[in-house]
Amino acid sequence: MSLSLLRHGPVDGAAGLCYGRSDVAALVQPTQEIAERIAPGLSPDLDLIASPRARCLLLAHALQALRPDLRLRIDPRIAEMDFGTWEGRPWADVPRLDFDAWMNDFGHARAGGSGESTGIFMARVAQAHDDWRASGRPALWVTHAGVMRAVLLLQAGKRHVEQASEWPSQSIGWGDLMAFGGGFPQRGSA
Repeated sequence: MSLSLLRHGPVDGAAGLCYGRSDVAALVQPTQEIAERIAPGLSPDLDLIASPRARCLLLAHALQALRPDLRLRIDPRIAEMDFGTWEGRPWADVPRLDFDAWMNDFGHARAGGSGESTGIFMARVAQAHDDWRASGRPALWVTHAGVMRAVLLLQAGKRHVEQASEWPSQSIGWGDLMAFGGGFPQRGSA
């Protein structure tokens, strides 16, 4: 049984913008190119599951158009983290004291004051991950970099982080694909 994670395509917005739960659009042509590379390798018995954010749905629908045999299900648990009042602002405009307060209590402090804590975020993603395991079915999640990092931790048996240093720092690019349990290569760009 495999779980593959596919990050959405490049977004239509300014670089450096905080847009976790914000519904920013993805660029159509690069998203279509990602779908065209991924669709041929998808198993017909795969569960195609997408975040409800427009940038993920664009890619999921492009995959489904190329592979109408796949049934799409939307799962809000695999949406990106909610950054509260920081949403829609450039990261550079987030007050340093506020950002440092979040980093200093990474597991519990709510991002942007009113957003999710990393603990809440991890618990939400863990519920979806647990349901995937219980299903016994291969799945492809069309999701976000934060969710992909959370799954890296979950796959390593870590369900909660206390320190920011515990959070995976590797780069995850637009259209990057990660797979656990077989199926696709362990990591690669689409």
